[in-house]
Amino acid sequence: MPLPDDLPQLRTIARLADILGAAARIAEREARQAALRPQRTPPEGPTWVLGYLRERGRPVPDRVHLGDCRMTAKHTEPLSRDQARGILDEGKIAACPYCRPDTELGL
Repeated sequence: MPLPDDLPQLRTIARLADILGAAARIAEREARQAALRPQRTPPEGPTWVLGYLRERGRPVPDRVHLGDCRMTAKHTEPLSRDQARGILDEGKIAACPYCRPDTELGL
């Protein structure tokens, strides 16, 4: 493709070429840095938990959480995938709105 004879257009084309070259170098550096970052490992322990609150000194089931949710109550009970799915299907106990275990379970 022939280049235009107009000097301002040539400068614009040269500037765009510089920008595209810089974008490619930035992408390469970002890819190298991403490869060096530690990968998140799955949490140890249960994948789903049932959080309990205290009402009048008695534990009351509150919400279903993912195992690594930071919004979990102090008192929890580990759940299997089927147990968590069953509890959420009943509709009496809600899923945590922050970690969204229902999405993870495909509900």
